[in-house]
Amino acid sequence: MFPNVFAPNLLAGKSALVTGGGSGIGAGIARLFAQHGAKVALVGRTAQKLETTASAIKEAGGVATIHPCDVRDYPALETAINDAADANGGLDVLVNSAAGNFLAPAATLSANGFRAVVDIDLCGTFNACRAAFAHLSKRGGSIVSITATQADVPTPLQCHVGAAKAGIAKLTRDLALEWSKLGIRVTAIAPGPIEGTEGMSRLAPGDAEQQLKSRVPLGRYGTIEEVANATLFLVSPASAYITGTTLLIDGGTSLIGPGPFLEMMGF
Repeated sequence: MFPNVFAPNLLAGKSALVTGGGSGIGAGIARLFAQHGAKVALVGRTAQKLETTASAIKEAGGVATIHPCDVRDYPALETAINDAADANGGLDVLVNSAAGNFLAPAATLSANGFRAVVDIDLCGTFNACRAAFAHLSKRGGSIVSITATQADVPTPLQCHVGAAKAGIAKLTRDLALEWSKLGIRVTAIAPGPIEGTEGMSRLAPGDAEQQLKSRVPLGRYGTIEEVANATLFLVSPASAYITGTTLLIDGGTSLIGPGPFLEMMGF
């Protein structure tokens, strides 16, 4: 159960769609939105993961639909978003959480590997924003994209991820400016080390986890719940005058630069 730090039913009457909604941060955001009254549509490549998250939402009394597709496939994604908007009476909130990540030295990273991450993270984010635009522009709305601290902090073995996430941060600012007159707010969240995510299991497996955790200024990893709460804040009326910005949720790790990752990876 997420901490109840917001008014209940904060999103009552709202419709939200979360890409990457079957697991990790995306699933956590979807559950919290549903807990606060939103009708939630889940998009992702694996139907079984989407079903698991949707079932948990429904068992808690929420409303959820699933729309399996790949965010790289624009026609399929556009259909999924249109179907979700039809089912839920429109679309008020889009959360872009679909992502890919793996460790790879730039000198041996294949062109296909680089492109795969950029296609999922950056192009997938644009695809979802573009496909949702017609719905969000009808009554205003919010877009929150999940990026990462690699967008700004040089990180070994992550040049593909850093490039994609930096692109999302810039896309956020450009869309915020271009779509503001239509009442669409566009923001992003850059999580640092977050407990229980696939990304951290790849970046800091086994003994490396404790090594990295000890270097976080706040002394711990963040939680999926904390990222979800920040996302809820950004789509709530409390953020009505916030757009075009990226919110760091990293326990201060970006303040000390790449040092901890360099040590962990033997640089």
